[in-house]
Amino acid sequence: MFGPVVDNLVAQLSRLPGVGTRTAQRLAFHLLRVPKEEALALAAAIVEVKERIRPCRECGNLTEEELCVICSDTRRDRSVICVVEQPADLVSVERTHAFRGVYHVLGGALSPLDGVEPSDLRIDALLARVERNGVSEVVLATNPNMTGEATAAFLADRLRDRTRVTRLASGLPVGGDLEYADEVTLGRALAGRREM
Repeated sequence: MFGPVVDNLVAQLSRLPGVGTRTAQRLAFHLLRVPKEEALALAAAIVEVKERIRPCRECGNLTEEELCVICSDTRRDRSVICVVEQPADLVSVERTHAFRGVYHVLGGALSPLDGVEPSDLRIDALLARVERNGVSEVVLATNPNMTGEATAAFLADRLRDRTRVTRLASGLPVGGDLEYADEVTLGRALAGRREM
């Protein structure tokens, strides 16, 4: 409708997660309205991040260096590894300030229907870290969905004889109401109940 150049920009923006066609159009029109320098600064930031950011050699987190800031931090407990699917999950756990170990980013979750097999993830690197570093515990923090649960079960099976394997607790959120909880969440909350 607005020409192939604008249509291409809308199409590229709509490929971003959570951005539909209408949002992509609003973003495209915003970029057309702002001064050229502002739009080019965004383009330069995208180019720079794609050129400079790479996976951490140890854990797979995003970094500009060989090792990420967490793997470089000598105050972290290297005997405990928290396994997450993506770097964004690592950020979520880190925001809690409750975990002082190190991480391992798998790069996804097992999903045979989508063609994601164990060899597509950083599972062998995790097993090598556990063997090499004398790890006392691996915390499985994969997402509580079908692929995350399958990945956690697969990893638990592979790690069981090598180290202690734990899974993040799941259940009712703080401030939630029982009447709005689904059966699976409520069932997990009951199964994971603890002494008071």
